[in-house]
Amino acid sequence: MNIKSLLLGSAAALAAVSGAQAADAIVAAEPEPMEYVRVCDAFGTGYFYIPGTETCLKISGYVRAQFDWSSFDRAGGADDFDWNARTRGLLTVNAKSDTELGALASTITIRTWAEGDATQNSLDLDEAFITLGGFRVGYGYNYWDLGLSGETDNLGSNRINQIGYEYNAGAIKAGVFVDELTKSYSRGGAAFNAGTYGTGGINDGINDNVGVEGQISGVLGPAQLALLGGYDIAAEEGSVRLMGTAEIGPGTLGAAGIWTSGVNAYYDVAEWTVAVEYAAKITDKFKLTPGFQYFWNTGVDAGGSFTDGDAWKAGVTLDYAITAGLTSKVSVQYTEDDNAADVWAGFFRLQRTF
Repeated sequence: MNIKSLLLGSAAALAAVSGAQAADAIVAAEPEPMEYVRVCDAFGTGYFYIPGTETCLKISGYVRAQFDWSSFDRAGGADDFDWNARTRGLLTVNAKSDTELGALASTITIRTWAEGDATQNSLDLDEAFITLGGFRVGYGYNYWDLGLSGETDNLGSNRINQIGYEYNAGAIKAGVFVDELTKSYSRGGAAFNAGTYGTGGINDGINDNVGVEGQISGVLGPAQLALLGGYDIAAEEGSVRLMGTAEIGPGTLGAAGIWTSGVNAYYDVAEWTVAVEYAAKITDKFKLTPGFQYFWNTGVDAGGSFTDGDAWKAGVTLDYAITAGLTSKVSVQYTEDDNAADVWAGFFRLQRTF
């Protein structure tokens, strides 16, 4: 073998080794398999599996723009007119999964709104609670928030911390909850709210009061009925409400009645009240809801007892679905009260729901 052949062979060997090393340097690692989001249909529409888990998640909410107005007819002929623009955003996250103890769920709702200048903006925890089977614990709206569909009725509403259980047998439901109640009430004046009534008073060193509420509801043919009761332990007063709806003609007839022994956290507007409305479906997009409510004994003394004075309220609400996910609402209401100024009030609302 001569020198020339030896050099050529060595060069070829070096080229082969260099090529192999270069090839090794640019070989990319195999990509890991991607896990796409999967639809979860076990709990209804809108849910999807959190990747890598068996928990289903749903995100929903709305953006609302609203213009309110009111006109007060005060004694002596003086009239006051006011209007206000408000914008609200609400975001809800629901998480659900199946367990050996039943469906485990949690809900978090954040609400924010703005009106006027920046000093009037607010961020609020609207709801946050856990459910397991029929058990529920946390903060949110209770049974008293379930009212008629229009904007005329005033049938009570609470957002509170509570713990309890609801039994669901399909056509019949029954639930009992223990509630943490606020120590302030919207009726009765400063003396009443300071705790000058009842055994020990409402503010006898306890920051929060306790109440118990229970409801039984059911479907009877074309009608749905719900009987609700609540007892405020600190106030030593309670309220009872019967509410029902029925499909009649082109719409839904709703009616409710409340009796209250005295001012309490569940209901404090009047000793007696009845409300009625009819939500008429004019077209697939348009709904017209006239309503009326009468109140007996709307006055309140410093001890939390109702006194003389009646009131009534009448109005109409118009709902129109502009397109999928976008609705509008117009409300006009009139209230006449023996113990307060007569009021015209209403609003126009646009809401985008997702």
